[in-house]
Amino acid sequence: MTNSTDSRTSLLRKVVIGAVLATLAGAAFLAWNRLKPQGLPASIASGNGRIEATDIDVATRTSGRLKELLVKEGDDVTEGQVIARMDTATLDADLQRAQAQLKQAENSKNTAAAVLAQREQAVTTASAVVAQRQAEVNLATKQLQRTQELINKGFVSPQKLDEAQAQLAGAKAGLSAAQSQVAEARSAIVATKSQLVEADSVIATAQASLARVQADLNDTVLRAPRAGRVQVLAAQAGEVLGAGGRVVSLVDVGDVYMTFFLPETAAGRLAIGSDVRLVLDAAPQYVIPAKVSFVASVAQFTPKTVETTAERQKLVFKVRAQIDRALLERYRQQVKTGMPGMAYVRVQPDTPWPDKLATALPAQAYDKPSSAP
Repeated sequence: MTNSTDSRTSLLRKVVIGAVLATLAGAAFLAWNRLKPQGLPASIASGNGRIEATDIDVATRTSGRLKELLVKEGDDVTEGQVIARMDTATLDADLQRAQAQLKQAENSKNTAAAVLAQREQAVTTASAVVAQRQAEVNLATKQLQRTQELINKGFVSPQKLDEAQAQLAGAKAGLSAAQSQVAEARSAIVATKSQLVEADSVIATAQASLARVQADLNDTVLRAPRAGRVQVLAAQAGEVLGAGGRVVSLVDVGDVYMTFFLPETAAGRLAIGSDVRLVLDAAPQYVIPAKVSFVASVAQFTPKTVETTAERQKLVFKVRAQIDRALLERYRQQVKTGMPGMAYVRVQPDTPWPDKLATALPAQAYDKPSSAP
């Protein structure tokens, strides 16, 4: 008896669930039919989607404290506009140290250059001394020759020969010492030139350190990479952020599109640049023109290895309809993302648009003053 009661209860539950699902499916079908204009020709395909735009995250490159935030949610910003600034106390100290190291390296090079000039002058002076000592050797050699001749003729005593030989030996010793001084000065020049090369390397290292600190300082000023609208403030002034910490999220209201899905029978006939009409749920009286900018080459749902005709028709492909940038700029303050709607596309270009899908835009765009600083 109990088993029979449980069976009837289970059957009743299944019937109720089936009825609820059928009701929901019917309601969804009716809602879709309300959104889709009736009487569309077979050459016009449709799909539902949402208005989207390119999102941009403005983040820190290095860790630090957020000093000030210069925008608010909803502000329109221009490309290059300063959005926020990071605290730079530590980097300022690093910059001063790098500048001091560079100055020190430059002074070391100047000192080495002055020493090199002294060494080169020493070579010149020593070379002059060598020339002088060489002249003394030449003179002493001639005097020795003359003294030898006079001794041979008996005009002078042999003692004079000893004196001439001593003078020649002394002159040769002086020449040798002068030549050693030249060699020493030239060696000093080589060493000083090595110091100059080393000084150049130290300067290059200091310049690289200075450039790195300067780059870090430049990155503390966060700028908008392109024009857009502030969507999210992810941080506030005073917060400490890690490297890559998100500060602001922007949305490029000049790059707006709707992504929707079409069955393969329609997507396979689409071409890039095909005309699209967008109708938003929030403003069904307007029809926005767009162009197909992307058709996926891979289906969103992978079929089984063996496909029937019905299964192939279940495949859907992602399609993107891009709204013209000039049109978006004209209605910039009215552009909002996340709005649901329907997209209608002509799979046969020569098919005329029905009157219900003729372009219909607000009569006049309005411009709201921007609150961005």
